[in-house]
Order: sequence, then structure tokens, then C-alpha cells
Amino acid sequence: MNTFSIYTGMERSSQIPWQDDCYMVLKSTPKSGTRKKMEDAGWLRKNQKSLQRFITDPLLVDVVNQMRKLDELSAEGAGIIKEAGSLEDKVHTLIELLFRGDPQGTALQEYLLNSHLDEYNLIILHDSVVQQHKDRLLQQVREDSEILSHQAPNQNPGPALLLVDGVSDLQQREHDLIQVSVNRGVGPLHSRPLGLDKLFAPVTRVSTAPRVTLTVGVAGSGKTRLVRKFIHQWSSGKIFPELSLAIPIACWELSSLDRLSLERLLRFIVPYDNVDVILNSRVCKVLLIFDGLEEFRYPLDFSEAPATSDPRRELPVSDLITNIIRGNLLPGASLWLLSRPRVGAKVPAGLVDRVTEVPPFLHAQIQDYIRNAHLPENSYTQVQQSTQSDSQTQSSKDKSCQAWAHLRSQKPLLILCSVPCICRIVTTTLSHLVGMDLEDIHLPRTLTAVYALYCWPHLSSTDPSGGSIRKPLGTLGRLAFYSLLRQRHTFIETELRAYGVDIPPPPGSLGHRILQHEQSWSSESVSWRFVHTSVQEFLGALFYYVSSRRGMFDLFSESSVSWPRIGFQNHYRAALQKTSASTNGKLDLFMRFLSGLLSSAAGALLGGALGVSREEQVTQRTMAMTLLQNTVTGSAGEAVSMHSVAMVACLAELQQGEWIRSVEEDLTSCRLRGKLKGGVCAVLAYLLQVSESCASETHLSNCLDSASLKQLLPQLLYCSKLRMENNKFKDDAMELLGSLLSAKDCHIQSLSMADSSISSKGIKPLSRALLVNRTLTILDLHGNNIGSKGAKTLAEALKMNQVIVSVNLQSNQIEDEGACALAEVLHSNRKLTTLNVQKNSIGPEGVKKIAEALKKNQILQDLNVSGNHLGDLGALALAQALAVNHTLQTLSLRSNSVSDKGMKALTQALRYNKGLTKLNLRENSIGVEGAQDIARALQENHTLRELDLTANLLHDEGVKAIAAAVKVNRALTSLHLQWNFMKAGAAKALAQSLQDNTFIQLLDLQENALGDDGVVSLAGALKANSTLMVLYLQGVSAGEAGAVALAEALTVNQSLHTLDLRGNSIGMGGAKALSSALKTNRSLRSLNLQENSLGMDGAIFIATALRGNHQLTYINLQGNGIGESGAKVVSDAIRADAPECVVDI
Repeated sequence: MNTFSIYTGMERSSQIPWQDDCYMVLKSTPKSGTRKKMEDAGWLRKNQKSLQRFITDPLLVDVVNQMRKLDELSAEGAGIIKEAGSLEDKVHTLIELLFRGDPQGTALQEYLLNSHLDEYNLIILHDSVVQQHKDRLLQQVREDSEILSHQAPNQNPGPALLLVDGVSDLQQREHDLIQVSVNRGVGPLHSRPLGLDKLFAPVTRVSTAPRVTLTVGVAGSGKTRLVRKFIHQWSSGKIFPELSLAIPIACWELSSLDRLSLERLLRFIVPYDNVDVILNSRVCKVLLIFDGLEEFRYPLDFSEAPATSDPRRELPVSDLITNIIRGNLLPGASLWLLSRPRVGAKVPAGLVDRVTEVPPFLHAQIQDYIRNAHLPENSYTQVQQSTQSDSQTQSSKDKSCQAWAHLRSQKPLLILCSVPCICRIVTTTLSHLVGMDLEDIHLPRTLTAVYALYCWPHLSSTDPSGGSIRKPLGTLGRLAFYSLLRQRHTFIETELRAYGVDIPPPPGSLGHRILQHEQSWSSESVSWRFVHTSVQEFLGALFYYVSSRRGMFDLFSESSVSWPRIGFQNHYRAALQKTSASTNGKLDLFMRFLSGLLSSAAGALLGGALGVSREEQVTQRTMAMTLLQNTVTGSAGEAVSMHSVAMVACLAELQQGEWIRSVEEDLTSCRLRGKLKGGVCAVLAYLLQVSESCASETHLSNCLDSASLKQLLPQLLYCSKLRMENNKFKDDAMELLGSLLSAKDCHIQSLSMADSSISSKGIKPLSRALLVNRTLTILDLHGNNIGSKGAKTLAEALKMNQVIVSVNLQSNQIEDEGACALAEVLHSNRKLTTLNVQKNSIGPEGVKKIAEALKKNQILQDLNVSGNHLGDLGALALAQALAVNHTLQTLSLRSNSVSDKGMKALTQALRYNKGLTKLNLRENSIGVEGAQDIARALQENHTLRELDLTANLLHDEGVKAIAAAVKVNRALTSLHLQWNFMKAGAAKALAQSLQDNTFIQLLDLQENALGDDGVVSLAGALKANSTLMVLYLQGVSAGEAGAVALAEALTVNQSLHTLDLRGNSIGMGGAKALSSALKTNRSLRSLNLQENSLGMDGAIFIATALRGNHQLTYINLQGNGIGESGAKVVSDAIRADAPECVVDI
């Protein structure tokens, strides 16, 4: 008995009935032409690749033994074969040895023919069968490519697919376009790119190739196009050459059959002679591609479908596919399943080895498509190549920019354009309109208006014809509506003709624009569908609207028997009720279009063509707005569902946005406190998806309580950055937040709950959530009261959590006990890079534990322990850590009572440390001795970039030492020395260093009594220095002489872009000098002359100078005795001469 491995893995009979009256003989007999092929010269060479590919280890042993018996192979030769490396190398060696004695390999041929006929047939027939299959597929792909090129944008040049963990809860529950809107058109949070050439390959060296691969994507995302691209590349030999057969199957074609067996299926999809040679083989790899699982007439049911391994048993088609996916049938074949997410999720996760998702269009790709969009006359017909003049090219650029600018201003439309098919619809419509070159053209702002203009481009003209709209609504509109109710999206010709649709659609007709056909992979069958399901929903809504104006019965019943329903208001209410009762939001977009048809924009486009008066439109619009608002407010107090958000979207589509705009204004200005009731939460949830103010960060501070948080919870899941500060959360609210972060679909990456009165009890549910959360990377809890107990609780979670990279616990009174708990986190956590424990009453004991952890931790990069009680003992502990830790980059020790003693230890460590780039020692007690230690360290350290010694006790002597070090240091770029009791001597020393140093970019000397002498010295250095960009000289007792010296320096210096001279006394003379410099200086961008006794004349000097200076972007002249009237004159003068310059006066 031979093994029919790819069917069942069990023994098979010699005959298998492919159809009721057709049997295909699979008995092991020589195939036609076999004897003749045996006589071909050079048989071994001709079939060498096939021999190496299909001879297995057991067969190789048999062949070697037989060749030895026939003296075709010596004992030495057999030994050489055995010592060869891989199986392929061994077969290669066998062929080479046999070829020496018999190039035709007669003995090998005879042995395989008589003893291993299946393998022999495979070797001689495999390539011809595969090539026949590839040629057929290539021909069809080429025929379809021209049609497809005009139906949707080319798929983006980025990754073909995204590798994801699975199908999300949102994808399982909601309408495709609801998913897109909620995710703002962005792809899945956890994913990585995957090319088609890696689709069925192992992900790692130790993993195995997947048997079942599931690819999900919303309608119109390009799944079928992806299959065709794969088939083209495979048939061309570019990818997966090890695949013998890749067999694409359009599920719509199988759905027309009631029952089917595996044998009939295979005969149907691969009707070639000798294909059984490949299908029977254990060594051949076969891929079945099921495109469009949602097209099956009956859903896949993995719990009720009867199991079978009999390839001849007739089953309902959905049950047959279920058995193939389970591996009961075709266990040796690989499967690629493509589906919309909701149907794809029905395949049990345990059966799927790999889940991928079609990536959305990015903004750059949408913009490219607009740029390349055809002009209106070529939008629906074949593109004719032409040569454009430069003026025409510029005109096209201007029009594409106009279309893109409009699309960017309409966030809901832009989000939906992440779906390639919708991108085509929207951009084609906009390109048509901007190409009309009308002065008063109004570009559509709603989805309904876009689709109306897409279906009937002539509506944008001044005399739209009504007949071309009403007639197709009776055919295509009826088809769209009733098929939508049955969730049917693919039709065969007889179904279309039953509704009176002409097939093929006449050129120029509505059907020609919105219907597309798809050829079967295995037969002459053709299916038809709308170019996108949203077009079907739009036409269905338009049909319902037109029919309901005069309809007397329930239109949701296609039969003639139903309850009477008279008047548009009753029909609209019925549609609203049907939408609310529908599962998975399947009528939400239909309802959005139906509401949009009542808007003033849609009325202006369609009202005349449909015979709807303006008075009727106003009545309908008012009625719909009332019903929608009542629906939204009626759900107040409950958790905001996606359906409630969809109803708010209907209000926006109706262009009744006063309520929405009011809530958005409160959101952006943080005035929502006390207003989150009566449906406002639903409006806010809608804004979370479409408002520009929520695009980068959602700000819900000082407005939430437990009740409003509970309502918003399902929608907050999909925010990426969430600020909920100053909300006084109680323990029950923290339980809700814990459940939010624990949810499977949680998208939150950054969460700030600062100043929200969170206690040690409230931190518990948050900590539990962190044990399972996989998205949160930034957690800000500063200004709460979790205490040491809460810090311990949080620390236990952080030991396990390997996602969070930044934690801010500033001002939480965690004390030494809490610091010790966090130190334990640093021993085990491998993700945390930023830890802020500023102002937490931490003493030397707590920081010692942190320092001990730093000796082993190689992950933490930023540590802020400012405002604690570390003292010299704490500094000593950290110094010991810095001597061995080279990954910490930023250390802040501000306000920690560190004196010269602690400074000595730190600077000793800096001599050896190779990682620290920023060191903050503000507001400590470092004196001259400590400064000298710093200086010595700076001469040896080559990594420290920023040093802040503000408000210490350095005096001139200490600063002089640092200046000497700066002269030779080649790493430091930022040095803060304000409030250090410096005088002119220190300034002179720094000036001398600046003449030689070419690395310092920022120098802050504020509030030091430098005087004119010190400033003059610094000005002299600026004439030679070419790297300093920022100089702060606020309150340094500079007068006119200092300002004059700085002015002279600015005439030659070309690097300084920020100069701060606040709180000095440069007077009118200093202003006059600076104004002269500004006329020639081309580097200064920001100049602060606040409180410098300039007077009106001095301010006028500065204003006059700006007539010739176009680089300055900011100037501050406040507090200079100018007066209100003078300030206005000066301000107006500056803005007139330098409109881009910001003026504070």
C-alpha cells in the first residue's frame, strides 16, 4: 500500500472517486511517456535537481544497497556517500559516482521504476506539472493587473504585512471602519514588519515554519491584491522555490456550492494531469490560499462541524474548510487564510500558528496617491500618457497641495483614507473637484458628500440631472440595501440581473464606476462586488432615504407583508432602532450615511436631483438631530459604547456640530470639570478619535470622578498618551484604572496621574495591572501620597514588568524604606531607564541601597534623587557606584546638602566613569575646595557634557580653577555657574578659556556681580570664540560699557544665537550700540533686554535696527519705562519690519 500523505496521512485505495461519475486512477503504474524518457541521453544530469530534492534518507539507503548489489557502486563509493554532509550532498555524490559509469543512470532508473514508482514519477513529472500551474497563474495575474490598477491604490512600499500577536477584541466586535476610526488609522500597537518572502518561513532559528497562517485586514485593505502579488512572485520564481504548488482559492466561488468533498475540491482547483504525483508525495510542499473567509454562505463553526479524515466524504463547504484547517484533511499542506478581522477571529487561536495584518496607508502614502491622482476625465478610464509643460506640472502640484491641505483639515476623512480603497474614493473625488478650476468650488467636508460626488461627478456642476440618480437607485440601490441586511458583498451575474442590474455595466454608467469584477482562479466564473463595502452602504442608505419618503411599509422587510410605516420620521426612527439592535455595529456606517444625506451639504448636492424641497430638508434635519441627541443622552450614566460614539458621528455627519464644538472647546481649555454628564461623555469619546487636540496627548486633568471615569473607560483604552492629573481619585476609581490597564486591547503607552491624591491603597490595583500590561512605558505618579508602603507594592510589580521604561515618583514620601524597595527593582528589572524619586525624604541609607544596585544594573540611564537628604554619605555611596557603572547618563543631586567632602568623592569617580553625560549639583554647599576637585576631574573626564553648579559657594577662586580645566576639556558643552558669588576676576578667567575652548555651547553666569569689567572680558572672548551659542548674563551688574563691548563682539561673532541681559543697566547708550550691531549680525535669534532702563529712545533704536535684521525671532523689551502708548508704537514698528519676530513689551 502506498501512502496518500497529503490527504489523510492514512492508507488509501487504488482508486479515488473525484466526482460522482468520474474516477481518477492513482494506482502505481508508469506515467505516459515514462519509457521514452528513460532512453533520453544524460538522464542523471537532466534530473539531478529533482533527485537531490526528492530522494529521502530511507530511499537513499535502499538505492545505495541496490547499486552495490548491481556493482554500479563500489564499497569505497558507498563510504564516500556516507561521509558526505547533508542529504542533498549525499545524493549529489551518488549521482557523480554513478555518472562515471553510466551517464544515463539506467540501473537507477530501472530500480526506481520497479521498486519506487511514486518517487520515480515525482522525479520525472514534478517540474512539468509545477511549470504548467505557474504559467496558468501568471497569465491570469497579468490579465487582472490592468483592471486592479484602476480599482485601488498600489499597496504601500513598506512591509507587505505586519506580524501581530492575534486579533484584538475591538476587531472581533466592531465594524471595519469603526476599528479604523478608533485606532486613528494607525496599525496595531504590537507588530513587526514581515515581507512576503518571510511569510511562511520560521521566525527564529529554533522555531518551525507555520502550518496555518491567518492574515486579517479590513475591507479594502488590499488582501486580494496581496494574494495576487504573492502568486506573481512565486510563479516568477522570486520567493519560496521550495513550494511545489501554491493554490489560490476564492472563497466566494466555493460559497455557491452546497456540499463538497476534498477530492472534488482538489480536482476543481488544480485540474491538471499528473498533479496527483505532487499531492500524494510526503516531500512536496503544498500551500492552499483561502482568500475571503467571510464570503462563505454559512459561517465556519469549529465547535459543531463533524470531524472527518475521509477525502471522499461530501460535506457542507464550511464544514469541509473547517476540517482542512483543523488538519483532519490535508494535514501535510500549509494554509494561508485571508479574512476580515471579525471572521478571522472565529478560527481558534490554537489552530493558527501565525497571525499577520495588512498595514494601513500612512499619511505620506496618502499624500503620494493624491499627488499621482488622475484628472477627472481620466479617473475612471484608462490613463493616457502625455507630456506636460512646466506650467502644467506646477498647476498639478498646486492642485494636489490644495486637495491634501483640505484632507488634513478634515480629520475623520483623513483617518479613513488609511484604507487603500477609501483613499482612492476620497482622493479621486477631491482631484476631480480641484481639477475643475472653479473659483467658488466647495470641497466636501463629510463622508456622505464625498461618496455622492464619487458616484455622480456631475453633481458638482451647476445643472445636475436627477434622472441619472433615481433610475439606478431602483436597481443598484435596492441590491445594495437588501444585500447589506443579509451581509452579502459578492454577487454572481444571475443575482445582479435579478435586481435589474446590467452586466457588464455600460461605460459611463453608475455601475461602471462602482462595480468591479473578479475572475475565478480555477474556472471561467466571474463575481461582482462594489468597489468597497462603504459604497454599498452609501447606496443602501440613499435607496432607503428615497424609498422611505413615500414608503408605507417597513423597508427592512423585503417581502410585501410588513407592519405599516408611514412618513419619513417613522422610517428614520426604525432605522435608528435597527442600528441599535444590530450586532457588531454592522449598520453603524449605513446610519451615518443616512444621517449625512439630511445635511445641508448633501441637500445642496442631491436635493434638486431627488426632488426634495429645502423646507422638507430642514424638517428632516431637525427631526434627525433631535432623535440622535436623544439617543446619545439616553445612554448617559452607562459606559460609553462604540454605538454611542457612532451616533455622535451621525450628528457630525448631519453637520449639526454645535454640541461637539462646545465640548471640544471645553476639552482644549480644560473646562470639563462638572460637565461630564448627559451624553457629554459620548461626545468626548468621539473627540478622542477625531480631535486634533487629542492626536498626540489626551488631557483629562481636573475633570474626572469615579462616575465619569466609569463611563469613559471603554474609550480610554485606545488613547496612547493619557494625562489625568489633579483628579483626586479615590480607591474605587483606582480599581477602574487597574481594569483599564489590564485589558487586552489597552493602547495606553504614557500615563500621568500626578497630584491625584493616590494613597498606598489606591496603588494596589494599579500595581496588579502592571503585572499583565504590555503597553505602558511611561508612568508619572508625582505629587501623590503612596508612601513607603505604596512604593513597596509598586516595586513588586516593577520586578515582574518588563515594559515600563520611566517611572516618576517625585513627592510621594516614600522615604528610605521605599527607596530600598526600588533598589531591589534595579537588581532584576531589565527595562527601566528613568527613575525620578525627587523630594521623597530619602536619606543616606536609602540611597546606599540604590547605589549598591547601580553597581550591577546596566540599564538605568537617568536617576533623579534631588531634594532629598543624602548629604556627603549619600554622595559617597553614589560615587562608589559611578566608579563601576558606565551606563548611567544623567544624575541629578540638586538640593542634597553635598559639601566639599562629598564632592571630592564624586569627582574622584568622574575620573574613571565613562558613561555620565549630565550632572546636576545645583543648590548644594560646594565651596572652593570642591570646585578645585571638579577642575581636576574635568581635565581627565571625556564624557561629561552638561555640568550644573548653580547656587553653590565657588567664588572667584573656585571658578578660576574650573576655567583652567575648561581650557583643556574637550567634552563639556553646557556649564551653569549662576549664583556663585563670582566677580570680574572669574569672568576674565572664563573669557581666557573661551578663546581656546571650541566645545562649550552654553554658559550661564546669571546673578553674579561681574560688572562691566567682567562683561568686557567675556565680550572680548566672543570675538574669537566660534562655538558658544547661548550666553546668560541676567543680573550681572552690566552697564553701558559692557553693552558696548558686547555690541562690538556681535559685529564679528557668527555663532551666538541667544543673549540674555535681563536685569542690567545698559541704558539708551547700550541699546544704541546693540542696535548698530543687530544691523550686521546674522546669527542672533533671541535677545532679552528686559529691565535695562532703555527708555523710549533706546527701544526705538532697537526697533529701527530690525529693519535690516531678519534673523531675530524673539525680543523682550519689558520693564524699560516705555509706557503703554510707547510700547504699542515700538511693537507695531517691530512687527511691521520683522513680522516673524515675537515681541514681549
